[in-house]
Amino acid sequence: MTLKEIAKEANVSISTVSRVINQKNTKAASPEVQERIWNIVRKSGYTPNSTARALKLGPTTPPVEMPARTIACIYARGDSAVSDLFFSHIAKAIEQEAFKSNFFIKHSFTALDLENPDVTLRIANSPVDGAVILGRYDERILKLFTKNYKHIIYAGLNPMEDKYDQVVCDGKEIAFSAVSYLHELGHTKIGYIGEQNNEIRYTAFKDALNALGLPFSQRNAANVKLSHEGGYQGALHLINAKAGITAVFCANDNTAIGAIRAFREHGYRIPEDISVIGVDDIETAQYLSPMLTTVHIPLEEMGRMTAKILIDRITGGHRIPLKTVLPYYIAKRDTCGKVPRNRK
Repeated sequence: MTLKEIAKEANVSISTVSRVINQKNTKAASPEVQERIWNIVRKSGYTPNSTARALKLGPTTPPVEMPARTIACIYARGDSAVSDLFFSHIAKAIEQEAFKSNFFIKHSFTALDLENPDVTLRIANSPVDGAVILGRYDERILKLFTKNYKHIIYAGLNPMEDKYDQVVCDGKEIAFSAVSYLHELGHTKIGYIGEQNNEIRYTAFKDALNALGLPFSQRNAANVKLSHEGGYQGALHLINAKAGITAVFCANDNTAIGAIRAFREHGYRIPEDISVIGVDDIETAQYLSPMLTTVHIPLEEMGRMTAKILIDRITGGHRIPLKTVLPYYIAKRDTCGKVPRNRK
């Protein structure tokens, strides 16, 4: 398929397709149009014509046609790649960065998919050059990947102890910063909504309370899946437990969005009655009313760095395990405020 054919199918100009694919301008088209173009690229298996590109650059650059290479992605934490906005955003950035070096995402799987024998057989019979594990994984997933893939990289918020390349934004520091910010606003009774088993954000939440001299009570913590529904049910748990909290730390933005809905349905004003802070800073966070206060994770950069390091590993650029830790910041918006005087 050519750029012209992609442009025709996407109903845009050839120059728009070129800018989107080559990332010369991230605002070359709306997010919807960009996604439409990338869907066509994936479906068609389009590869850049490096010979034509070389001719355009002139005789000093000899045309060299490099064979396309492939990578696989596993969404280790969820049962749906589409519903997980955090990791799907990272995966999209991986795909776009990898495309520049003639690498393509051949397969995407979820942890639930790996329970299907047909999928594991497909993995064994469809070799790729490298694989990305998105999110905290268990030993079963790691064993499957090390058996079938020579080059592996992990991306997520839970730094792993295994000797593989990884790109992380440290969930422990994130949780500590979020709780500290709530404390700065005067909150001393802070709750938690999110997963708890083997979850670094939950462990760090308790550590932060202890370091700040604040009390921890198990009834102030709701153990739920990281989802809108999980956040909703988690907030109901805190309400029914009469936790008496003035603020809540949610392990991700989807959870925070569900929690806010439950609190508001039960008469709580945000942030006058209860403050809510999330993690991720997904695009939706800025369009809520009130806008969600959250910890901003550089998702696009995380995806780009993951692709670059994996490709460098595949092409022999480095041999020792690399660990890249990315920075974060608190996006201070409207769902957090100072603790009410009558509740101090």
